[in-house]
Amino acid sequence: MQFLRSTDPDFETRFDTIVDDRRESDSDVSQQVADILADVKQRGDLALAEYSQRLDDYNLADDADWVITPDDCKRAYDDLKPGLREALELAAERIAAYHRDQLPQDRDFTDDVGVRQGAIWRAVDAAGLYVPGGRAAYPSSLLMNAIPARVAGVERLAVVTPTPAGKVNPLVLAAAHIAGVDEVWRVGGAQAVAALAYGTDRIGAVDVITGPGNAWVAEAKRQLYGVVGIDMVAGPSEILVIADGSNDPEWIAADLLSQAEHDPSSQSILITDDADFGERVNSAVERQLAELATESTARSSWNDYGAIVVVDSLEAAPTLADRLAAEHVELAVAEPEPLLRSIRHAGSVFLGRMTPEAIGDYVAGPNHVLPTGRRARFASGLSVLDFMKRTSFIALDDAALDKIGPAAVALANAEGLPAHAKSVEARLK
Repeated sequence: MQFLRSTDPDFETRFDTIVDDRRESDSDVSQQVADILADVKQRGDLALAEYSQRLDDYNLADDADWVITPDDCKRAYDDLKPGLREALELAAERIAAYHRDQLPQDRDFTDDVGVRQGAIWRAVDAAGLYVPGGRAAYPSSLLMNAIPARVAGVERLAVVTPTPAGKVNPLVLAAAHIAGVDEVWRVGGAQAVAALAYGTDRIGAVDVITGPGNAWVAEAKRQLYGVVGIDMVAGPSEILVIADGSNDPEWIAADLLSQAEHDPSSQSILITDDADFGERVNSAVERQLAELATESTARSSWNDYGAIVVVDSLEAAPTLADRLAAEHVELAVAEPEPLLRSIRHAGSVFLGRMTPEAIGDYVAGPNHVLPTGRRARFASGLSVLDFMKRTSFIALDDAALDKIGPAAVALANAEGLPAHAKSVEARLK
């Protein structure tokens, strides 16, 4: 873990190192993924079966081995303890309500020269949702991906998820039932992403692929963008906590570890204006690590990528936050609003001392699929818009064409495109 002070002579160099550390896949992963995609495109289900046997120790021998049926998902839902079932349903209701409010409005208007114009929003026909099955088998992620797609109006939802040695996560299946998923395929990895993009004899191609995964899954999505739409290329989780010394150090330590336990490459950073508080948070992190079932993962993350940054005033925090452009930003201060308005680049912001990032992972409502690796500078979290596209339309009558057509003719001729010019000019009076 790094302990930085803004007054240190080498502060800028050390902070730049943190900012520039991508913590993502290397060229070896890129080439491996390219080979897998080409193989699945050429050999389809046969390639999927071979990868599943080799990588997941799962044999896709018969038709029944390939799918988890809606009845299986319903049984998993019915078998949940009531409290857990209610928790999943509460999360689903809140996620749906938030995303319904995101639905865009069609436009249709006529301007002052008589040109009718506007746009119609429509959902894609089919979406593929990747659900991890190894370290990160999370029902919350399935809800966060499937529910916005349903709200957008997607008709077919196909989930792919690895089942190592045949094991399935019943919570994921229950979440699939709640979200109304149509298909669940027992394949994972880059090969599953390829199957969704290209289609195979068994698995129909989709239009958009979303959902978290390991470095191979993220790289597969990156390489297949253009064949299909994707939500984003996601890297390891990140949290930036901006906190003053009035916080409970145990709370802030837990917040930092909430992301560190995701992955050894996750990044947890505290910015504070109180050096003594920073030291107490570090001590609290060490105490809590010893009590975590996820200690090994969280300790690797904290030791390799954790940082505590001490500044003279929290007024300096927004500038540092914008350089990090972190996935999650907590503002653990009494008056978070000024900091919120000053930070330009963040995936999602959590306001005040009583809003831990973890509440956003489950039941708050906004999506927890967020840009990582400084992509919050230009990207947003998953929304209904990732499952929709906009079609514009234009309508002119002869009077409107007479008013704006000559300008189009002039521009077409200037660009050396005489057929363009003639198609307009032939209609002018």
